[in-house]
Amino acid sequence: MAGWLSSDEALGRLSVKSQTLYAYVSRGRIGVRPDPVDPRRSLYAANDVERLVARKRRGRAASAVAAGALSWGDPVVESGVSTVVDGRLIYRGLDAAGWAEGATAEATARLLWNADEADLAEARSDAGPPVTGHAAVKLMAALARQAQGAGSAEPGGAGLRREAAQVFDLAVSALAGPARGPAHLRIARAWRAEAVAPDLIRRALVLTADHELNASTFAARVTASTGASLAASALAGLCALTGPLHGGMTADVQALAAEAARGDPRALIGRRLADGGYIPGFGHAFYPDGDVRARALLARFEPPPVYAALMEAMAESKGVRPNIDFALAALAAAHRLPADAPFALFAIGRTLGWLAHAIEQRETGGLIRPRARYTGQPWPSLPSAA
Repeated sequence: MAGWLSSDEALGRLSVKSQTLYAYVSRGRIGVRPDPVDPRRSLYAANDVERLVARKRRGRAASAVAAGALSWGDPVVESGVSTVVDGRLIYRGLDAAGWAEGATAEATARLLWNADEADLAEARSDAGPPVTGHAAVKLMAALARQAQGAGSAEPGGAGLRREAAQVFDLAVSALAGPARGPAHLRIARAWRAEAVAPDLIRRALVLTADHELNASTFAARVTASTGASLAASALAGLCALTGPLHGGMTADVQALAAEAARGDPRALIGRRLADGGYIPGFGHAFYPDGDVRARALLARFEPPPVYAALMEAMAESKGVRPNIDFALAALAAAHRLPADAPFALFAIGRTLGWLAHAIEQRETGGLIRPRARYTGQPWPSLPSAA
């Protein structure tokens, strides 16, 4: 089936309530777009709806469990880097929100990479000539240039960690220029925010450093499993992060805030919810009581009025709290950071995690090569052997 369904049609096929449909959308399991005839209403991807219907029908057979594992399902990779337990984000046994109170990105690198300070000392890289444009473009250009190299010949150990440190420095340099010092101070200087936001930038980098086996991290691990360089692995993660259902969602939050600023934020939320529309920046499947990363960041600054109004409207109407995408967008707006700052902070912070998983994959795992269950056209029977 192809095309798009109205809210009533999607609810009918799924046999669920509107809240469940909204949850499917917020988790990226059903695509959504505005109705071109009536932009106040939303349309839902028919293929996504039918896939969920089919999953209900086939139950939990072995093949269904395997397929479901790739969509918020059971764990498929062993990792010691991070996890989410009881609504808490854990970095190698430490509470990430507590760790972010004083840790830098560099300290987080040592933690997540299982590295000694000596392994990472004086890691310098050449980001190449400056590139203009969105943060994603700058980072892609720098990482692609580095990814052409072979990377460390060592399968693990200090050499691999020195390579990781060079890749992280490369990413920071792509945004902030070549300089020395902690990443958050370099970025604050580049954004001329030394007086207002360096500590918030530090916290944002640490809180976004890793989040278990998300889409971009899985992309980075798959790439690392082929023996590709750490820069290539980080580049794969970055490409996945640009998607609107991942790090690209910060732009949707900014667009929501801009629309809300032109009118009544509560009325906007009310209209979208009444039409079954999608509200970016709120809720997370791992955090039923609220995204701890967003809570830790939002507690350290006062969101602009329009962001505060959106938070209140969602709390009153749905009891849903903001997630990290919302917090990053609110931070950028509160301190007049560049328009692409929310994505930039997410990408630089998450580079730490991509590199941690790439190191772990190189040291402990082989090639990641899952199988696909064929659903295409049948093929002719092969002739039997004589």
